[in-house]
Amino acid sequence: MREFFESKAGKQLAVLASGSSLLWIIGLLWHGTFFGWLRPLGDGTIAVLFLTFIIPGAASFIYSLLRILDLRKEMLRQEEQGKRAHWIATHDHLTRLPNRYAFEKFEIVKPATEDDDNLVPTATIFSVDLDSFKKVNDLVGHQGGDRLLQEVAKRLSAFAEESCVFRLGGDEFIVIARGLVPEKDEKFANLLIHALSRPIHIGPISCQVGASVGYARWPEHGHELQDVCHRSDIALYEAKSAGANIALRFSEEMQLKVTARAKLEGELRTAITEGHIEPFYQPLIDLRSGKVCGFEALARWTLDDGTGVSPQLFIPIAEETGLMTPLFLQLLKTACENARSWPEDVSLSFNVSAVQMDDRLLVSRILEILDDAGLPPSRLEVEITENALIRDPDLAAAIIGDLHNAGIQIALDDFGTGYSSLAQLARYQFDKIKIDKSFVRSAREHDDRHEKIVQALLMMSQGLDVKTTVEGIEDNTQLAYFLRAGCDIGQGYLFGKAMPFSDTMSYLRDRAEILKTA
Repeated sequence: MREFFESKAGKQLAVLASGSSLLWIIGLLWHGTFFGWLRPLGDGTIAVLFLTFIIPGAASFIYSLLRILDLRKEMLRQEEQGKRAHWIATHDHLTRLPNRYAFEKFEIVKPATEDDDNLVPTATIFSVDLDSFKKVNDLVGHQGGDRLLQEVAKRLSAFAEESCVFRLGGDEFIVIARGLVPEKDEKFANLLIHALSRPIHIGPISCQVGASVGYARWPEHGHELQDVCHRSDIALYEAKSAGANIALRFSEEMQLKVTARAKLEGELRTAITEGHIEPFYQPLIDLRSGKVCGFEALARWTLDDGTGVSPQLFIPIAEETGLMTPLFLQLLKTACENARSWPEDVSLSFNVSAVQMDDRLLVSRILEILDDAGLPPSRLEVEITENALIRDPDLAAAIIGDLHNAGIQIALDDFGTGYSSLAQLARYQFDKIKIDKSFVRSAREHDDRHEKIVQALLMMSQGLDVKTTVEGIEDNTQLAYFLRAGCDIGQGYLFGKAMPFSDTMSYLRDRAEILKTA
């Protein structure tokens, strides 16, 4: 009851009741003056009765009127709140674009007009994903990244009808172009890319991001909006795989490729669980002595029918699906156990993928496997690509430092093909650099530019007192060239292809016999 009288309605009731009572008392005291016209009807009793009914009735009427007005205001307020709540639920608060929920409720077909009688409704769904957004976000910070997304939303909105541009999350956008003829789809997609590729100024910094675009048509590629969007996403994935600032139209071949990839992903999970992926070993040869100084472990997957799956195919899938860590641990465990059987001067070289350099437990995982296998850390060499170092340079430096402190050797793989090679050599401590096999062809083709690059790489490594391994040696001409150049270690088909562990022991014996008779 107390809460009621503290409310607006209760206060109004109290005021009206008090006012009515005061009027009733005044009327009772001076009814003769105010209601003299009632005397012909009888004594003062009628006047009192008149006061008793009229004053409360008028107060009730006024109170009801006030309640109706308040109810109307409340209805309008709730309606406004409902609209706001719906807007919040269907829009992205940062860019103020419709969100994924709004996209799911979107109606492609507009209400028909007289001019539309002879037109068949069509629409093109463009899936847009920004290129290099993470790098820009790291450069300008999260607030700068938010401003960049707001500018991107503004530029995309200039190309489509109102409520036809959606932000699905992160740097993913959808643009719907209704009534666009197929011949203009590609041009429209390229216009989107061009608009997003123009510099965006965030404070004093001029940033530039590109965009990848995949598109599909309704109803040609599906009668449901979600189906068409799925196909445009497939085209977007293909566009991103092809490079930056690429636009691709959905095709059935893309769908088949995605289906095959999904099938392969399932088979990969099973293969890892059942241990069907094994390490094969390619020999590393000391070019001065001709002895085997190590083996590089390479993942090999053979299906039940005897066909092999290329690492270039299943390793990226493992990285994208979070399967890389279990695969890495499984292969490293097997490789360390195998390496224990080799002579003590033969090392094991093992690759660490870029995504694993984000794992803060990487060093402890490696040391645990070495301890369980009984292999000294000094016999393990970890190969890291340059691209793996730029993801998180500080974390990479910490991991490399911990590996060094544990006695594990570090090799910079694919040297000269990544980013900021000189900067990497200056910041990180490497025991060896591996010259990419793309430079080896210069020895056969007499490419002066490549030869000069190789010579510069070798001179630099010698100046830093870092050993060099050259990959991809396939003939004696290449071998002679790198021997003269002063390379330390060679690897390639000339010395042997990757082989199962069972063949490594016989390879070591045969190599030793060859050196004895040489």
